[in-house]
Amino acid sequence: MELSVLWFILIAVLYIGYFVLEGFDFGVGILLPFLGKTDTQRRVIINTVGPHWDGNEVWLLTAGGATLAGVPQWDATRFAGGYQPLF
Repeated sequence: MELSVLWFILIAVLYIGYFVLEGFDFGVGILLPFLGKTDTQRRVIINTVGPHWDGNEVWLLTAGGATLAGVPQWDATRFAGGYQPLF
């Protein structure tokens, strides 16, 4: 297996892990107005996400680091595209 294929698989797994875990947070946020009628109910719903909130972001940071290390051309393109709206 080539190194580029291995990097691609690693990056894909990391981004998929982030999207799956972050989908739970987004789902809780979407359901909050419908399920949380009182402040106590809202607090209980939000506390289900609380312990995992920062853990989900680690997946995104790791995926970004793997993208930078494995495929620097993608990062160069991403950052170059971000500078254009500033000018």
